[in-house]
Amino acid sequence: MSQHIKNALIAALMAGIIIAPVFGLQILRRGQETYLQPDWTMIIGGMLIIFVVQMLRPLWKLRKTGVSHFRVPPITDAVRRKVILVLVLFALVWPFFTGRAQVDIATLVLIYVMLGLGLNIVVGYAGLLDLGFVGFYAVGAYTYALLYHWLGWTFWEALPFSGLVSAFFGYILGFPVLRLRGDYLAIVTLGFGEIIRLLLINLYDFTGGPDGVSGIPKPSLFGYQLTRRSLDGSPTFHEAFGIPFNSQDVVIYLYLLALILVLITLFVTSRLIRMPIGRAWEALREDEIACRSLGLNPRNIKLSAFTMGAMFAGFGGAFFAARQGLVNPESFTFIESALILAIVVLGGMGSQVGVILAAVLLTVVPEIAREFAEYRMLIFGLVMVVMMVWRPQGLLPMKRPQVELES
Repeated sequence: MSQHIKNALIAALMAGIIIAPVFGLQILRRGQETYLQPDWTMIIGGMLIIFVVQMLRPLWKLRKTGVSHFRVPPITDAVRRKVILVLVLFALVWPFFTGRAQVDIATLVLIYVMLGLGLNIVVGYAGLLDLGFVGFYAVGAYTYALLYHWLGWTFWEALPFSGLVSAFFGYILGFPVLRLRGDYLAIVTLGFGEIIRLLLINLYDFTGGPDGVSGIPKPSLFGYQLTRRSLDGSPTFHEAFGIPFNSQDVVIYLYLLALILVLITLFVTSRLIRMPIGRAWEALREDEIACRSLGLNPRNIKLSAFTMGAMFAGFGGAFFAARQGLVNPESFTFIESALILAIVVLGGMGSQVGVILAAVLLTVVPEIAREFAEYRMLIFGLVMVVMMVWRPQGLLPMKRPQVELES
């Protein structure tokens, strides 16, 4: 035990030496003087994390090797439901006790969680490599923007329609890729994403071209607008209830709305993978020939995967347009597709909890380390390479049910 503590202390000390010059020093200027100020919270926090990880490594090795005298009690469904309930309650009350910037970042995280869960259907469950998922995201965003711009539809009227239009595009994309696999499938889906973006740029009279569509209203609450002044002369939410307007209320409302959409997405996808269609996706992923020999139609399975994944991307796109108030083609580049795919791969293909964890890491960490923004893609690529070497199955790989027979 003393040796484990000694090794953990040495590892924590080495981590402090590495963290201090990279993350633990802030360059401050006072007048013409420039000096360094250590960030002890970052340094000590990193050292504590490394110390705890090193102390837990022996327990992990014992569990991995299956030593008879070390047993980890299984997590029952009742315990899992209680943990989920506690996490949901915490997520509901958390924005009321924190700042606006933190809530805004959390809302962005929830958007990527929704997109990751949608792409997880295509890549994680069905095993179809999709590099143009951002195209469905763009279709959902522009559907709401154009329905408001040309027909005056509200967010709640356009939200289901955005999902349906994106699902239709996913269904259409499914036909050209029915006979494609692997790299060829990735190339076709990549081309689809770029075609959508170029169409949004060139259809200037309809989509606004490179300028996009602006002035998109945020979602209403009980039919009342959450703005300081009404856009159409009707009373706003704060005027109707006689409370002073605070922009923080709008940020919290958008966060809670995003959380509800994520919970709905999580519930639907978790149910789908337990239904026959979910088993068919897994059969297609494991072996398409064996899937066909079982009497399943790979064409219908692929179409259903693309359609369902695109539908959730459409919901996320509509919410993105409402949150930003502006959409343009530059918001839907290939980098967004790569980021969403990285969330699925990093978290563990097919793992819903892994997707949530990866979305948090890939969204929050760049916001914290803004001073390294110019090296973001370099660090991002390095992390992915390390993950492929160290843990190719992802941070939290999906655990498939299995039965072992006693010999």
